[in-house]
Amino acid sequence: MASIERRQIRGQERFLVRYRDPSGKQKARTFVSEKAAVDYEAEVRTDMRRGAYLDPQAGQMKVAPWSEKWIAAQGHLKPSTRTRYRGLLKVQILPKWGGCSLHDVDFLEVQGWVSDMTSSGLSGSTVRQAHRVFSLLLETAVRSKRLSSNPAIGVKLPRAGKPEKTFLTHEQVTALADAAGEWRTVILVLAFCGLRWGELAALRVGRVDTMRRRINVAESVTEPDGKLVWGDPKNHQHRSVPIPKFLVDELDVLKAGKGPKDLMFTGARGGVLRNGNFRRDVFNPAAVKASLDGLTPHELRHTAASLAISSGANVKAVQRMLGHASAAMTLDVYAGLFDDDLDGLADRMDEAHVYSMCTEAKDEAKAKKTNVTQIRSATTELG
Repeated sequence: MASIERRQIRGQERFLVRYRDPSGKQKARTFVSEKAAVDYEAEVRTDMRRGAYLDPQAGQMKVAPWSEKWIAAQGHLKPSTRTRYRGLLKVQILPKWGGCSLHDVDFLEVQGWVSDMTSSGLSGSTVRQAHRVFSLLLETAVRSKRLSSNPAIGVKLPRAGKPEKTFLTHEQVTALADAAGEWRTVILVLAFCGLRWGELAALRVGRVDTMRRRINVAESVTEPDGKLVWGDPKNHQHRSVPIPKFLVDELDVLKAGKGPKDLMFTGARGGVLRNGNFRRDVFNPAAVKASLDGLTPHELRHTAASLAISSGANVKAVQRMLGHASAAMTLDVYAGLFDDDLDGLADRMDEAHVYSMCTEAKDEAKAKKTNVTQIRSATTELG
């Protein structure tokens, strides 16, 4: 399988290890000492026997070209996700690692890189995302037999931190919708149905059933690099979303004269309603007018969850409305809102307990009255 040859190279004694890799290709490596050659030859034998052999040349590929091969192979990702990964590679990963060989990436240096990003002021979420992409890239190198292990695994990461969410009241939603003028229905659908922006922009007339008061969410549109990309909703989950009664008439007005495949909401000049244009021309001015400066359209989705929970919806209902992958995710995002209902829960339990005790007392009194009546009746008969 492998052999060691003693050679004279430029008057210097060297030891050449020859062997064939698992694919049958001839490989050779030169060492200064016989011991190093013997150790390497034994290592090659062991690795081949265990199926763990790695070509020493494979890990010499630089991170930059490997990242291009890696990102090109991520066809399963949504275009928006792939665009985000490319941004992290360009800004956070390649400036540090692009010129480094794969096998030179060191665990301690990865930890230092993470620490440097954190101390530079980057948010914990961005640092964690950058590390995740780099780790995925390296893990693919492991699976491709270019690395024996992933040096990014086990690195200590900063806490992601959860941004403070804004939840509007019914009155604030109404004020924002009124300030949006002819676009008020867009605001109301976002705030009371909980659609993501891409789901709202892709909504077809035929999927809005005002008779049953349901919106069928089956499509989404995103804008990676400014290009429209159509696809399934997030998590690939189609869902049915309830429509409040007060929205039915407004939606019927928008549906009038349109075909089932027409878009429910369109831009000022027709076509897809673009998030950036809508925020600049409609949403931001309306938010200022309604004294909600700094509000974002996505916070209306949080508002929808808040209003649903405050109206008594359980976690499974909120999960289905929002299209979360699981109830656990819904709880993770909105646990605080459910906690706010604990006082109400305690009050309802107290009411139920009092009612139960009163009922029990009434039953006992009734039983006693029955017993007295029976005794009197028996006494009368004996007399």
